[in-house]
Amino acid sequence: MTSEFTLARIEHLRTIWGWLLVLGILMVVLGIVALFVVPIATVAAVVVLGWVMLFSGVIEGIHAFKARGWGGVFLHIAGAVLGVLIGLLVLTHPVAGAIAWTLLFASFFTVIGLFRLITAIQLRFVHWGWAVLDGLMTLALGVILWAEWPVSGLWFLGLALGISLLLRGWSYVMMSFAVRKLRLPDQLPGTSMPRAA
Repeated sequence: MTSEFTLARIEHLRTIWGWLLVLGILMVVLGIVALFVVPIATVAAVVVLGWVMLFSGVIEGIHAFKARGWGGVFLHIAGAVLGVLIGLLVLTHPVAGAIAWTLLFASFFTVIGLFRLITAIQLRFVHWGWAVLDGLMTLALGVILWAEWPVSGLWFLGLALGISLLLRGWSYVMMSFAVRKLRLPDQLPGTSMPRAA
């Protein structure tokens, strides 16, 4: 049963390898564009986050209205109001939103980097040096964002978006080629799926 399911999924991937390739190329191109216009990519990322927060606030408000008999409805109402207000603030002031988001990321990277570094040094598990390196790099990124703040708010999100799109797109391109080359066995024991032509 499991092998039939796996074979079916592989066959499905083989039929859409071209779409994966197109999606990967598109993401690589968008990533390169984002890296060339980092401030615009930063504002675009912040605007998308603002719309997401606004819509999540509206959905939370609808849910609060439907669950008004429940004792925790006030938390839903508070979440809805905050989501809508913060979403509107970010949408009307995207540069300030980018600066605020970057401050949050700087705090996150600093705390997580310190935590990973201290934990790796204290526990010294197998290959703990890699965890130390991870902690140092994360901490360094947090310190750089803090040191350059508020200017880092103009480039960080766009740079992160560009790198993410580039890497994700490249992985889709490579996956599409790998899926295209997959060959299924004529017949696996316990399956009834014929080999694809």
